[in-house]
Amino acid sequence: NKLAGAVCKSIFNNLDEAKDFTFRLQNLDNRQIKNSTLKSIKGCRFCFEDIVGNSSAILNTKTKALRAAEGDSTILITGESGTGKELFAQAIHMASLRKNGPFIRVNCAGIPENLLESELFGYDYGSFTGARKEGKPGKFELAHNGTVFLDEVGDMSIGMQAKLLRVTQENEFERVGGMVTYEVDVRIIAATNKDLWKMVKVGQFREDLYYRLDVVNIPIPPLRERLED
Repeated sequence: NKLAGAVCKSIFNNLDEAKDFTFRLQNLDNRQIKNSTLKSIKGCRFCFEDIVGNSSAILNTKTKALRAAEGDSTILITGESGTGKELFAQAIHMASLRKNGPFIRVNCAGIPENLLESELFGYDYGSFTGARKEGKPGKFELAHNGTVFLDEVGDMSIGMQAKLLRVTQENEFERVGGMVTYEVDVRIIAATNKDLWKMVKVGQFREDLYYRLDVVNIPIPPLRERLED
């Protein structure tokens, strides 16, 4: 009644593939043994060269994303879960003029609603029980001169959308409980697996915010639409 491990059966076309797989597996085991401490990840780990695929669908998407990376417009990446939206977001950042700046991720669906505002904009001392004495900078503050990646932006509440609208329009925000207005220089890349325009029509997403985010739209095709990959 206790999980002891797993057995995997892999089928290879030739012996060389099997040897290569075994070699990489052994190296992975050795790295796990040597690196027993947690490793912090800073910035981006992926660029366009890491996006695998030769189908016309993925090549066209990469071409559009590369063009978008040359500018500084807000980008909305759409696609089903698992299609690689964050991979493209990181690649766009690394191909942009902001590549030496920070790349800050925010999972809008993974942070409780009552904490999301302080995560995005930070807070000042005394703003709520348990707040740090020195306050805390938010994701937008940390991303100054870089990129903020808002993943699953369609899961934001209407109230939170109104607060996000201000920073997309005016490039300014206030910390929770604070009275100082901060000006920030960030590029916003948003991603969602939902149809935001349908949500706009039923009142679940603000139309003004939608047009602010959907300046450049990059849909990521699922693998079933590019089987040759």
